[in-house]
Amino acid sequence: MKAVILGSKGAETEDVEKPTINENQVLIEVYSSSINRSDLLETQGQSFGHLSSKLKVLGATCCGKIVEVGKDVIGFSIGDKVVAQGAGGWAEFNAADYRRVLPIPSNEMSFVQAGSYNSAVLTMHDAIVTNGLFNKGQTILIQGASSGVGLMGLQIAKFLGAKTIFGSTRDKRKFSILKQYHADICVNISKENWQDIILNATGQQGVDLVIDQLSGPFGNANLSITKIGGRIINVGRLSGQLGKFDFNKHAERRITFIGTTGRTRNIQEHQKVANSAFNDLWGAIASNHLKMPIDSQFHFEDVNKALLRMEKNEHIGRIMLVFKQE
Repeated sequence: MKAVILGSKGAETEDVEKPTINENQVLIEVYSSSINRSDLLETQGQSFGHLSSKLKVLGATCCGKIVEVGKDVIGFSIGDKVVAQGAGGWAEFNAADYRRVLPIPSNEMSFVQAGSYNSAVLTMHDAIVTNGLFNKGQTILIQGASSGVGLMGLQIAKFLGAKTIFGSTRDKRKFSILKQYHADICVNISKENWQDIILNATGQQGVDLVIDQLSGPFGNANLSITKIGGRIINVGRLSGQLGKFDFNKHAERRITFIGTTGRTRNIQEHQKVANSAFNDLWGAIASNHLKMPIDSQFHFEDVNKALLRMEKNEHIGRIMLVFKQE
């Protein structure tokens, strides 16, 4: 089968062995896969657990049809249309643990559209609901809101009844997109006054919840615009993995600071994340209350063009790889 692997020069398309499944896996004929920021970083030398076995097949997600089912698999059958998370998603076939597989939100939905949701919805549900303990009527800031994951975060906040939703970006030209996806107030984090905008809009109190996809130099800034007793959930480090941290301010404002990643979760924890998002939000996706804009589609052999588009931050929404036409 054809697959995108991590080669000596980054992402390369190669012929590799078709995977075999164990008792807890399903074999998925892949139609589409999303490109995540962590996929790009994987090609640049960082490790996020996306590589499948010794073949080094890339890709954290995929979407397609089940063509084979392991003997201990529960709830899935051959022919089911599904989305999956795990290693090796950028290939014509992927062996996925059934506990990280979900049905597509609607049978009428295209594989490209269905494949755009999974990681974004699971990441943001886990951040906003499970770790953020978000409640109706609260205020929230999504840092890095113009990414696919960020746009989903804005919509989930709206769906859950947020009082005020703030969305950040470095590009003011993206404000109209953020507002389209329910940001009440947009802030340009390349400007020095962005913290003042949030504080002024919240009566100098700050927001109840910050979903931080940036960190680096934004760590201390986030402390300043989070309400006393509020929460910061760190889901990404797009602006840097290291930075200064004001422990005194953290203590004074009694802020709960939580870091989250899928890399250190066991399969039961992954299953819980998937099922929670499925129970709370899959119906909202099926009814179009939550939508993921598709920025662009690339044939999998043009993967480096797709990765370059992400690296240049030219995209709004999901960049998708297509392996098979519907």
